[in-house]
Amino acid sequence: MQQEKGIQSARLLSLDALRGFDMMWIISGEIIIHALAKVSGDPVSQWMSDQLHHTPWNGFTFYDMIFPLFILIAGVSMPYSYGKKLEGKENEALKIAKRHAYRDLIKRTLILIVCGMVVNKALQFNGYEQTRFASVLGRIALSCFFAAIIFMNCGLRTQIVIFLTLLIGYWILMITVPVPGYGAGDLTKEGNLEGYFDRLFLPGKLHRVVYDPEGILSTIPAVGTAMLGVFTGQFLRREFASITPFKKSLMIGGAGVVLMGLGLLWDIVFPINKNMWTSSFVLFAGGLSLVFLFVFYLVIDVWGMKKWSMPFVWIGTNSILIYMAAHGVIDFKYTSTFLFGGMVQSLSEAWQEVWIGTGMLALQLALLYFLYKKRWFLKV
Repeated sequence: MQQEKGIQSARLLSLDALRGFDMMWIISGEIIIHALAKVSGDPVSQWMSDQLHHTPWNGFTFYDMIFPLFILIAGVSMPYSYGKKLEGKENEALKIAKRHAYRDLIKRTLILIVCGMVVNKALQFNGYEQTRFASVLGRIALSCFFAAIIFMNCGLRTQIVIFLTLLIGYWILMITVPVPGYGAGDLTKEGNLEGYFDRLFLPGKLHRVVYDPEGILSTIPAVGTAMLGVFTGQFLRREFASITPFKKSLMIGGAGVVLMGLGLLWDIVFPINKNMWTSSFVLFAGGLSLVFLFVFYLVIDVWGMKKWSMPFVWIGTNSILIYMAAHGVIDFKYTSTFLFGGMVQSLSEAWQEVWIGTGMLALQLALLYFLYKKRWFLKV
């Protein structure tokens, strides 16, 4: 039997770096890769470009992992952030600490939901019917809210039971509850229960007309994605006498491979699908996320090779800020074209796109480096 040694409280640099790596692709990385694929036409860059598009419906690409990876990383952080606030307190002191944690959690959730609506251009005031209330930031907010509530109030065994109940319960709902005109178990875009539920209850505009990929019902399994992170964070934070950090990294990688295998098995009867956030998608995307965490944790926190990861850390420590800035607040492409357009005029249009995209990334990194050095972080 493994003996617990204590609690590890130090911040993991690998989490910030992995969060930054994850975010980098959607702030400018994909633009560079798509442009390179267009200008070079070689199979490697073309494959990478293909991987930076969402799967139309069933299936999986690297781009489909970006969102669940972010949620999983947020879950990993919970045992560190909430653990420090609640551990060592009993009775009245614990109640007060939880009350403060709930207040901060509710505030964070509401702010993220509003920020998500801002990214969706809610401030353009196009009317209720043209306002999209669901959002990427809203899903992050809600999935992490419920995962945090479960973590703060339940022991590990209960957490596991809730996790399994969420995934199995969602599967049962999706295959047994009939949708008018389509029946039960129809998992097409028009006929699935999640989309029907959105058409009935999700206010405003649906992102894909007949469904919303960040809809109401699919938030249930998204909580499971956050809980996979919570389980991982508890394992990483706990020190064991017989498990070295190196062994921990291997166990995380191994768990990731197992989860991917389980996801592929479940895919046979419940397809891997990001838009419905199916239970098989939770396991497969969560497993692949853990494989990436294994690599980053091993290289950065176990082997101590940190310098190469600092640009990712600059992004990761201000991830919400740069997400909002790159998706509507700041036109980085316009700025890059204004600053560097004259320098690349002699190149072909395709190569101009490559260098304008690279300029965008350089501008974003310069801004984030400045904020990091000043220790200015958007805390939500």
